[in-house]
Amino acid sequence: MATASVVEIPARQAKPTARIVFTQGGKGGVGKSAFSTMLVEWYRKQNVPVALIDMDSENKSCGSLAHFFPEAKKTNIQRSRGLDEFVVALFEGSPIILADMGAGAGEVAHRWFDSMTEQAKENGVAFTAIGLVTPDPASVSSVLAWANFLEDRVDYLIVKNALTDPADFTCWDNDPEAAKFRKLARPSVINMEYRLPEIEHEAREHGLTLQAVADRKPDLPPVLKRGDSVWRAQAYRRHIFAELDGVKGLLLL
Repeated sequence: MATASVVEIPARQAKPTARIVFTQGGKGGVGKSAFSTMLVEWYRKQNVPVALIDMDSENKSCGSLAHFFPEAKKTNIQRSRGLDEFVVALFEGSPIILADMGAGAGEVAHRWFDSMTEQAKENGVAFTAIGLVTPDPASVSSVLAWANFLEDRVDYLIVKNALTDPADFTCWDNDPEAAKFRKLARPSVINMEYRLPEIEHEAREHGLTLQAVADRKPDLPPVLKRGDSVWRAQAYRRHIFAELDGVKGLLLL
């Protein structure tokens, strides 16, 4: 079960002038990149410009943010200035930045936040940390570990990602430290419903977004051309967009 301690997090006051949204780079395999791609599609539906940064240190050829969106800037988070890409994007005029961190980015992020938080605050920059929890208790431990060092320096969005059907979130729902985190940090919590593996895996392999499948783009692989796959993609988008609409305050200015 999760054991990381969590400190109390006070409410925020000032309206930010820029926002950096990032997936917590903790445990791998929890669906960070899958969620990030749907978040990009949501931003585009809102007609909100957003700078994309792919910080997946594993440098995967398939499934990373840059695979779905070639315009995403790929950066090596393990470099001493890797996370400074946040600042570069801000100076290039992007008020909203979305960064997808790969697994194992915790130590680097610790050092950067310790060094740069006050500077970001002085410049009106707010942070939203996205933690994904699954039926695996290790995913909950990862989210709590990140909260333990991020403390009150970020706003929190928790995504309950149903990797199985049915999905059992007993650890997230019942673990005492998770309950303490919810009470003190008051994170917003949304649900990402179960997706059929044959649809998700094919889309991931070919770098196809749900919108590409839902819109029946040319040259889809056979399994994604099927009418039921198209309807599924449309339903997945409708569901996650409705969830994201409910937490706009954590994603926009």
